[in-house]
Amino acid sequence: MSASDSKTLEESTQLLDSPIDAESRGEKKPPEDPNSSEEVADNGDQEEDEEEEGECGFCLFMKGGGCRDSFIAWEKCIEEAEKNKEDIVEKCFEVTGALKKCMEAHAEYYEPVLRAEKAAEAEVAKELEKEAAEAAAAAKGSESNDAELGDSDREEAVKSADK
Repeated sequence: MSASDSKTLEESTQLLDSPIDAESRGEKKPPEDPNSSEEVADNGDQEEDEEEEGECGFCLFMKGGGCRDSFIAWEKCIEEAEKNKEDIVEKCFEVTGALKKCMEAHAEYYEPVLRAEKAAEAEVAKELEKEAAEAAAAAKGSESNDAELGDSDREEAVKSADK
């Protein structure tokens, strides 16, 4: 890459990083709304802002739909259970059920998550069936080995009696 390419890249990056000045393009700036989101964010709960800054995409998606409150309650329950080393399934059973019902009530938004959950449940069921079949086959194999051993033990007993 040449020096001129590098300079062009730096200029492009600076343009992307700097805010666009509407007045320099001949546009009028809209009057500032006293209730603008920037001002509300400054006056809002700082802890909530910090929490949402580093949130994962899944959490943001879940909070973007109609089940925001249910998801937050579920999230807090999970965090509390982990912190106190409690059984998550047992502790959060009710809030998990409430979240699932809410998601089903808002299925148009949460459909991708519900679909993924169904696929995961089907996969688990398939794995359980496979394990059960393997256990049944192992038990059957064990029974046939026991039967074979029984026959050979009888043969040895007969041979010993003949001597």
